[in-house]
Amino acid sequence: MKTRFFAAAILGATLAACPTAHAAQATALKSDWRLHSVCDMNDPGERISTDAYRPSGWMKANVPSTVVAAQVASGQFKDIFFGTNLRNLPGMTYPIGENFSNKPMAADSPYHCGWWYRTEFSLPASKTPQRHALRFAGINYSAEIWVNGKRIADRNAVRGAYRTYEFDITDHVHTSGRNTLAVQVFPPGEKDLGINWVDWNPMPPDKETGIWGPVELLTNGAVSVRNGAIFTHFADDSLRTAELTATADLTNNSSKPLDGEVQVDVLGKHLAERVHLQPGETKSVTLPKFTVNDPQIWWPADFGAQPLHNATFRFVANGSPTDHQSVRFGIREITSELNPQGARLFRVNGKPILVRGGGWSQDMLLRSDPVRLSQQLDLVRDLHLNTIRLEGKIEDDHFFDLADERGILVLPGWCCCDFWEHWNEWQAGDLDIAAASLSAQVKRLRGRPSILGWLYGSDNPPPAEVERRYLDVFRDGQWPTPAVSSASATPTSVSGPSGVKMTGPYDYVEPSYWYQDKNRFGGAFGFNTETSPGPSPDSVEELRRFLPADALWPPDNPAWNYHAGGEGFKNLNVFNTAMTDTFGPVNDIETYSRIGQTMEYDSERAMFESYSGHRFVSTGVVQWMLNNAWPSIIWHLYDYYLVPNGTYYGVKKANEPLHIQYAYDERAVYVVNSSLTDTFDMEATVEVFSPTLENTFKRSVPITRIPANSSTLVLPIPETGFHSDQQFSFIRLTLAKGGGVTTSTNFYWVPTTLTEFNWAKTDYTHTPALKAVQLSELRKLPSATVQVETALQGDEIVVRMKNTSQALAFQVNAQLLDSTNNNVPTVAWNDNFIELMPQESQTISAPLPKSVRPNSLTVQISGWNMPAIRRQIK
Repeated sequence: MKTRFFAAAILGATLAACPTAHAAQATALKSDWRLHSVCDMNDPGERISTDAYRPSGWMKANVPSTVVAAQVASGQFKDIFFGTNLRNLPGMTYPIGENFSNKPMAADSPYHCGWWYRTEFSLPASKTPQRHALRFAGINYSAEIWVNGKRIADRNAVRGAYRTYEFDITDHVHTSGRNTLAVQVFPPGEKDLGINWVDWNPMPPDKETGIWGPVELLTNGAVSVRNGAIFTHFADDSLRTAELTATADLTNNSSKPLDGEVQVDVLGKHLAERVHLQPGETKSVTLPKFTVNDPQIWWPADFGAQPLHNATFRFVANGSPTDHQSVRFGIREITSELNPQGARLFRVNGKPILVRGGGWSQDMLLRSDPVRLSQQLDLVRDLHLNTIRLEGKIEDDHFFDLADERGILVLPGWCCCDFWEHWNEWQAGDLDIAAASLSAQVKRLRGRPSILGWLYGSDNPPPAEVERRYLDVFRDGQWPTPAVSSASATPTSVSGPSGVKMTGPYDYVEPSYWYQDKNRFGGAFGFNTETSPGPSPDSVEELRRFLPADALWPPDNPAWNYHAGGEGFKNLNVFNTAMTDTFGPVNDIETYSRIGQTMEYDSERAMFESYSGHRFVSTGVVQWMLNNAWPSIIWHLYDYYLVPNGTYYGVKKANEPLHIQYAYDERAVYVVNSSLTDTFDMEATVEVFSPTLENTFKRSVPITRIPANSSTLVLPIPETGFHSDQQFSFIRLTLAKGGGVTTSTNFYWVPTTLTEFNWAKTDYTHTPALKAVQLSELRKLPSATVQVETALQGDEIVVRMKNTSQALAFQVNAQLLDSTNNNVPTVAWNDNFIELMPQESQTISAPLPKSVRPNSLTVQISGWNMPAIRRQIK
């Protein structure tokens, strides 16, 4: 009986989850907070939450903020991301590389105690009686909430990192003058459903304790409107008729029964439904379906446009509205199925989509920066990724606003490797917290057009009891997109096969791996929810930003390794060994960075090309990861400072909407069309060169039609086109429109003999090579001479390059540097890490960030076999 009552209390508190919501009045309580540790104070909440209390010596802060984030913002801790400085913070005594989530805090840690958050607020003026509530969008992990000397909620009611809460405070506030809010937040333990960084990066010593989501004061009448959403179903494949359904949650906050009408204004239609509410009752109301003919349809990026529409929900009693909520929505429908090979295939508006994604990381201190979020999602679009996966790390509303606007699908879900998956250790109440957390996020996100689905398990599916409870939450919350049992292939007795796999690799493998593995591990078949060739070396300029000078070389020292990962990824030994075995010994950081970026360009390109070329036997691939929580040397497509590197440009090349590519396993050339539009009258040209640029194969093939959303074989390259007595051959591919307008180019250095992998030695990190391929001759290419001119044309930086020598200019890389020789962030060239044949010219460009003055910038052009060239922007 106690467990049942506890569950009801939790679920009632979470009904406030509210996507893109605008209630009758919402006031963000963001600034003028004060923080203080409970370790050295005994003042009770009754006193702290009154205006008579003076918070002397308390730290100033804004909310949302974890405790450590507030300390960093106040200047108490400096440069914590540089070198191993993070280890100097108090409480950082857990072993390096281990998962702090699964370990208790040290008894002497200053974060072992609770922390008080305190602020003051006034109610908005009103001529009529109003109800007032506080909404908390994220507290880690448990809390007591006090208003004006009264405890509003205790730790049993506020428990769970991913829950949202709304508490009516009408009877406890002053209608005039100041009110005081005090929240005592308690840290998560090792057996709490908290926030976890797995092996991605270290965890700060507070375990992300604090109010990490927004806090709002809500004002409305007796009945509140929450969680409004519009769902879509298309009548048939023509997409000419959309059936829309409107739903919302209504709560009677008064002590009297109320009759009224829920109304929805949407797309020129006015919908209404009579509703009776008992005192304190919350009711989910779904209005009858209505149809829209020839709708403006929301599509993912590269499939179409992203029109967004507005709907306004309100409750009217006695002729007057008590509350309203405005939401944005897109007309789109997402479904999934298992293909003939058993892989999960997602469809958007009935069209199959190859999921090309990246794993998302929040900032290590959970700091949210709207500008930075916008810049990152711009980079995602530039990469032609269509999906972001959230393993835990459920972002704020602005993130989802941007995803909706930019057409980027989001696949959220719970995290692995901590108490979220230690089901055999759960006690009474833990399942209730997990279900309440899921309910909060389901209600919050269900109306978002960008949501692809939900993974309610991660590395493992939940046991039957937990899975059934989760599925009940999805059903009760009218979740409109697929819910999948886990990110791995393990089937369950409740929902059957997941249709996805989580087979790695996560560390370096050579490019042909993705083609040679056809049915065992991470190769291009099925839906791989997380995988990559591992490390992501940056330019030397970027490494210097977070590594001390004496730690730059060799790449195996405490500072360097601290910025790798945890557990099986504490160093780059696999990557470093592959570099030496393939390219020969490396003796300086400049050479290491150059070769390392090329290695990742090559393997990342092959990973995405292989999955794209095998559509829809391959149905999805998620790069692990897209970004980092702090400066890191592994698992990113752009670094913590938002600077793209070789990894980025390999992925960008592979994901061109209309793209020509080479298949290692078949020695064949394919053309991929990732759009929903057929392309006609193209010509593909295939050329093969020896290391000395002897042209031994060339053929041009007319292509009458490249079907939408397809991979089309152009031609196999005969074995005689390659050079059996050389380490490798160069392959240059060109796809052009009739009349010679080039649409796609690609350039490869393909080993004469592909890697032989030791499949029997595969572990969760990677499959080792029995014998590495030999590409050391690439380091002996003749010197090339490249002329460089730069210009500023409107808001674009333009770089014109011409190879004036008789040698190939290999992996030519453009960087935009500021006056301090740092890379300018977010600068994404339309092409980079390119090859220039003798006498060949090429022009590349990049948008100039608005905040940067062009007269302070320098373009640096460098390559494997050419000296670095610098040119001022003119």
